[in-house]
Amino acid sequence: MVHFQNSFRNLLKNCILNRDLSTGKSLHALYLKHLLPPTTYLSNHFILLYSKCGRLTAARRAFDQTLEPNVFSYNALLDGYAKRSLPEHARQLFDEIPHPDLVSYNTLISAYADCGSAAAALGLFEEMRERLIDADGFTVSGMITACCNEVALLRQLHSLAVFCGYDSYVSVNNSLLTFYGKNGLLEEAKQVFVAMGEHVRDEVSWNSMIVAYGQHKDGAKAMEFFRDMVHRGIEVDMFTVASMLTAFTSRNDLSWGLQLHGKSIKTGLHCNSHVGSGLIDMYSKCGGTMLDSNKVLQEIPAPDSVVWNTMISCYSRDDELSEEALHCLKQMQLSGHKPDDCTFSCALSSCSTLSSPSTGKQLHALAIKTDIPSNRIQVNNALIAMYSRCGSLDYARQVFNRMPQHNIVSLNSIISGYAQHGKGSEALLLFNQMIRVKMVPTSITFIALLSACAHTGQVEEGRRYFNMMINEFGIEPEAEHFSCMIDLLSRAGKLGEAKRLIETMPFTPGMAAWATLLGACRKHGKMELAEMAANELMQLEPTNATPYVVLANMYTDFGKWEDVSRVRKLMRDRGIKKLPGCSWLELHNRVHVFVAEDNSHPMMKEIHDYLDWMVLKIKQAGYVPDLRFALVKGYETGEGEKETRLRHHSEKLAVAFGLLSTTNGAPIVVMKNLRICGDCHNAMKYISQISCRKITVRDANRFHCFERGNCSCGDYW
Repeated sequence: MVHFQNSFRNLLKNCILNRDLSTGKSLHALYLKHLLPPTTYLSNHFILLYSKCGRLTAARRAFDQTLEPNVFSYNALLDGYAKRSLPEHARQLFDEIPHPDLVSYNTLISAYADCGSAAAALGLFEEMRERLIDADGFTVSGMITACCNEVALLRQLHSLAVFCGYDSYVSVNNSLLTFYGKNGLLEEAKQVFVAMGEHVRDEVSWNSMIVAYGQHKDGAKAMEFFRDMVHRGIEVDMFTVASMLTAFTSRNDLSWGLQLHGKSIKTGLHCNSHVGSGLIDMYSKCGGTMLDSNKVLQEIPAPDSVVWNTMISCYSRDDELSEEALHCLKQMQLSGHKPDDCTFSCALSSCSTLSSPSTGKQLHALAIKTDIPSNRIQVNNALIAMYSRCGSLDYARQVFNRMPQHNIVSLNSIISGYAQHGKGSEALLLFNQMIRVKMVPTSITFIALLSACAHTGQVEEGRRYFNMMINEFGIEPEAEHFSCMIDLLSRAGKLGEAKRLIETMPFTPGMAAWATLLGACRKHGKMELAEMAANELMQLEPTNATPYVVLANMYTDFGKWEDVSRVRKLMRDRGIKKLPGCSWLELHNRVHVFVAEDNSHPMMKEIHDYLDWMVLKIKQAGYVPDLRFALVKGYETGEGEKETRLRHHSEKLAVAFGLLSTTNGAPIVVMKNLRICGDCHNAMKYISQISCRKITVRDANRFHCFERGNCSCGDYW
């Protein structure tokens, strides 16, 4: 019997060590059948097995079945809750422990640290000291992690560690190195590193310093530490290589990255998922190609979720590769990995780029079904951005309203959504609510606010928020803030003031500033200022067609045919071609694309016939075609041909197809790569009235929601 008990115990320990849940459950069944006398010792090991395998329900059941639980029983289950980022459950269990010990406190502090709950961790640390329970290095390491974003607290904990002798723990020093580095306190990190001495430092210490310098784009320093590490004979492991790749990526240094890739191939580390994800990221950011990144992926025998997330993230950063990002997600699922918060955020970003609400809704459903305990708020923020950019502002607001808690990104996302849709009042109302609850706005918040003011013509409000940003919140305006102010003034017809702002702002004016001014000049008919803005744009980016096209159109409006010929000749000589207007909409999980004068769509005859009928209807309702927007090559073209060209603009084709292919009352959402023209904007108002449909068009600047003969922009665009 004694031999059987010993064998049983050893087998159970091996199950815990190897996370062998299947064998462990068989042993537990034998144990419950009383083939062995029940003991707290064995019960604790079953709690530990289930906790380490992530089966917390089974772990809790095993705990409840323990006749005489001791502090180890509680700690085993507590560790399971902590590892699964469930601090509320952990705290509830902790409060049930009759006499919590040091391990109990360290485990709960670790749970709070993983969730970034600095206040809760500090409260527990204070309670621990009041009960005269001596801390150790693991306590201090956990506290440093919990307070990682509070520099003042970091320094206090550092002082405590030195005063109480905890600085002899390598884990304490490594935590200090990591979080001093993340907060940009590189000198403090270096001082800790030097003070550690050779006898305390380990590979983690060296890697932490390399990462610290790499994150803050000081690749040269990171390289110094790497060389010193190699010179001293310290083993270069996967974490070292990954840290160096981070440094090279931050420097945009592909040449050194290639050399390190070669070294990792020689040592076999390129097959490691940790190194592989660093290589994938490096190639995508440092001038390599996604083909190179994909080759790295193919060489990893068993890529983990981090590798897949890195690939999806790299694809999603390139607008042209958004479909590949979603395909990569499918491959990830087929390989047996579940998407997490990072996966959903990147995939939803690709849906936004593709303007694919149906795929976005599928991902939303998958996110609801998937257990994401760690960072659900990040996924919700991505959903708000996706629905806003796909024209479903109501859905975006529903997600926002259902969130149990918001952070600044949540507010920025929904405010930006309202700004894009021309709902300035709602955006400003949300900002005021945000201030009332003491949430501190960021520079992105003010970009959204200024954009909302620009789209709704609230010039004085825009000035007030611009000054508030500087004077009340100490945020230095960046180029984007000035671009929003230029847009605000230009739309309101204050072109002289906009020009002065461009000339006096503390940045070299970029494309956005001059393009905004040029667009406003056409709207307000300011020819001389338009020529100046166009010339500036041509110097900044000689191959961009925008200034040439706008200038030629303005010359046409003013009847300056010689100048039109001159600009068009300049375009021909420089090989510049106008980007064709392109509109698309998603219907039954398929994207339909339309280009002006393109007859490739199989339903084009029905679309043209429908448009002919619709134009007759809206003319009867008062629509008058604006022939200024009929872009033709000749100057003597008749009105009939001009009207036909207007009728075949891409957004009209897309809307007609949507009306033909959907049921009565169904909303239509169309995306366009350029700014909607004045004639199409006017026609859409009449079409929405005649068809009794809600028609949303997202152009290059904003959303236009046409309903009952009106547009959400109030004709201010």
